[in-house]
Amino acid sequence: MQKEKNKVKKNLKKSTTKHRYAFKVSEQQKKTNKNLLEKQIENLNKTLAESNIREFAELLGNSKKLLWKNLIAGISRGIGIGIGVTVITAILIILLQKIVTLNIPVIRRIYSRYCGDCAKK
Repeated sequence: MQKEKNKVKKNLKKSTTKHRYAFKVSEQQKKTNKNLLEKQIENLNKTLAESNIREFAELLGNSKKLLWKNLIAGISRGIGIGIGVTVITAILIILLQKIVTLNIPVIRRIYSRYCGDCAKK
């Protein structure tokens, strides 16, 4: 166990001595890197502003507001689906009535088979 600790300490000393000699960077390279970093920060700032991250974070922080918005969104979707199904069903019924009035024999027999039974009851 002691031998392993000594090995780790030796390796640690070796790794620290390796990094003592840092690469020298010229002033021009520093300025270029700084300009590049500034441009990247500006692009990131622009992207965050466009994506409304701040509003999203505020919404997540306020659970009542989040619950209220989701409730309203759910109710709106439910009403929208109800209205949409009603409109599509009405259009289909109107189309079926038009088809039946054309007196096409096959469709007339199918219609009379199912709707004739309903009328008798």
